[in-house]
Amino acid sequence: MDDSGQAPDSEPLDSNTTDKLPEVTNIVEDGDLVLDVTFENSRDTIRSARVAQSRLASLEPQPVLKKRARLAFRVSLKVLKGQSKYFEKLLTDNRFREAKDISGAFAALSMKNVKPEAAEANDLPWIKIQDDDQATHYAHREVAFADLLRILHGREVATKQVTMPFVTTLAVLADRFDCAPAVSKYLASGLKFKWPVTSRRPIRDEVSVMGRNGEDTLRQKILVSWLLNQPTRFHAATKEIILNGSRRWSAFAEDDGTSDATWWYLQDGLEQLQYRRQCILNTIASVQSHFLRLYTSRTRQCKLGYDSSAACDSYQLGEIFKFLTNKNLMFLVDFSPGSLDSIADTSLLQIESTLSTLRQCPSYQIDKNHTNCGLRTRMLPILDFIQGLLSANSIPITRMAWKNDRQAVAWLAPDVESPTPAEARPFLFTRSLAGDQRLRFENAMGADKFAKDVFTASSWDWTAEDQAQDLPSSTPRWSLN
Repeated sequence: MDDSGQAPDSEPLDSNTTDKLPEVTNIVEDGDLVLDVTFENSRDTIRSARVAQSRLASLEPQPVLKKRARLAFRVSLKVLKGQSKYFEKLLTDNRFREAKDISGAFAALSMKNVKPEAAEANDLPWIKIQDDDQATHYAHREVAFADLLRILHGREVATKQVTMPFVTTLAVLADRFDCAPAVSKYLASGLKFKWPVTSRRPIRDEVSVMGRNGEDTLRQKILVSWLLNQPTRFHAATKEIILNGSRRWSAFAEDDGTSDATWWYLQDGLEQLQYRRQCILNTIASVQSHFLRLYTSRTRQCKLGYDSSAACDSYQLGEIFKFLTNKNLMFLVDFSPGSLDSIADTSLLQIESTLSTLRQCPSYQIDKNHTNCGLRTRMLPILDFIQGLLSANSIPITRMAWKNDRQAVAWLAPDVESPTPAEARPFLFTRSLAGDQRLRFENAMGADKFAKDVFTASSWDWTAEDQAQDLPSSTPRWSLN
């Protein structure tokens, strides 16, 4: 959107907008200023709006879609200056043409001995604003803008069917005109809006992937809750996108030009949510990789004691391999370039579903005596441990902490793409961690920093005690600092 506060001189208006002034909507009857706003819509936005209207089963008449709409709003200068820093500077700073126009119009009315509040709309100062659909792709921004002005003046919004795209447009406009606090207060107390549900539990054995429309709504929820200071909803929405993934985070994604709305490029570094998801996925994947390395090594993994068998290890390795490949948790890649095509896109892989799938690992045994030689017995405590860490508050982003001290809570340090060898921080899993009762409760004391340290570790050893290794782990124990 153009933040200049006026329409460029090089952009001609329609004949119907130059021949006569637009109809004035009175936000307040005694307003002393008129905002002359031109809204422009692209062809793609109009096309999408028509498709959306055709799907609505509403009997109410739908607004007419226009490529360009020019509307005027009678408002109070005092209210705009008090509610919006944008308008305060634009309309009072004499370095701007708009402020000079207001002073000149008020002087002319004073010469006629007419108060601005009682003057005709044509005699008031008219301030031109131009708005495009680049940020929101919403075709009815004039409706949202009118309701924004009503909120600033303490009035009720006129829109009856409040939708997520409408609220998102309202938030983007509030951010542009720097009046978010007033809109945030109204959203929390005055606006009758039910936030859409984008998360659901998949049915058993169902491959559940978030659809494009679902992610569109989820990203809008993140943007709105960030711009309008809704910390609880922001916390929940950021965790949801971490656990469910995003199309934009795909290594195979191609820019088709259809995902250029502002919520597809989250501001203020919020796209670092992708790095948090990558850290969690790397930690989970390290579990199966760790045991595959063990069963392919020369170290005997069979637990039968004196009668341990290499055949048992070979049998378990085959079962592990078959299970992981059948569940699409491991892919066969050789030295041929074409084998890379067998790798699935995991950008929308659900983290909790992945943990549930790993729990399905069967407890196969080569015979009745080898009861504890398989992967299931050894992996379940690790999965319980990781599941407990996912309930920590440090997994999603906390709005206040991110806004006030981003560097302290960010998982990815500024200007650092990957840790150097000197910063290697291995994590060693022990039985004492597996039995820690605090992991059984959500938001346990000390779990936030501990979860961050585990998921951002440089490597993971999930059988450190079994292998009798005495390597120091830099992962701190439960700490409240």
